[in-house]
Amino acid sequence: MTITYLLIGVTCLISYLAFNNRELFNQLCHYPYIEAQDKSYYRMLSSGFVHADFTHLLINMYVLYIFGNTVEYIFTSYFGDLLGRILFLFTYLAAIIIGDLPSYFKHKDNRMYRAIGASGATSAIVLMYCIFFPWSWLYLFFVIPIPGIIFAVLYLVYSSWASKNSNDNIGHDAHFWGAIAGVVIIFALIPSQIPTFIQEVLSGPNSWPRGMF
Repeated sequence: MTITYLLIGVTCLISYLAFNNRELFNQLCHYPYIEAQDKSYYRMLSSGFVHADFTHLLINMYVLYIFGNTVEYIFTSYFGDLLGRILFLFTYLAAIIIGDLPSYFKHKDNRMYRAIGASGATSAIVLMYCIFFPWSWLYLFFVIPIPGIIFAVLYLVYSSWASKNSNDNIGHDAHFWGAIAGVVIIFALIPSQIPTFIQEVLSGPNSWPRGMF
């Protein structure tokens, strides 16, 4: 079993249990005010395994399913099966935490703010995919075809803007910083990918389309 499938299974199980147990939900969610009071910083990780409803869960797990195995394979091809999977898991979990850190500092005095979901981690996975396949097709809103590199830029720009200007109850901070975490970690782990990525972007879509997701 791949780490991707394991993460999907664990996330679905914990989310389902939390759907039916409000106390468990409250114990696992990202709650900056409580974290600042009782130092329950584990919430910044556990919140990535809890979702608001089945739709929220389905979207995040679908994204992880579509892109996760490919990114995990890249990790194992560079580092071997065991270390590659460990580093992939580390990256996923780190992206959840890094995605939640900005909202912790922003809302640690706000009794009302809570956040949940794996979006920070799945954003990292998608951006890492775009680093390796910048000219492959992705589908914006699951409908509009767009090259990966353009999707990545638009995603970061929109997430940054929305985190400052939107009140739509979506964790845009987590999306933005989770995605940034994925890019930084992959370049730190595989620095040789930096010139390769730049060269592929500058050379244009010579083999376009290379993938369709």
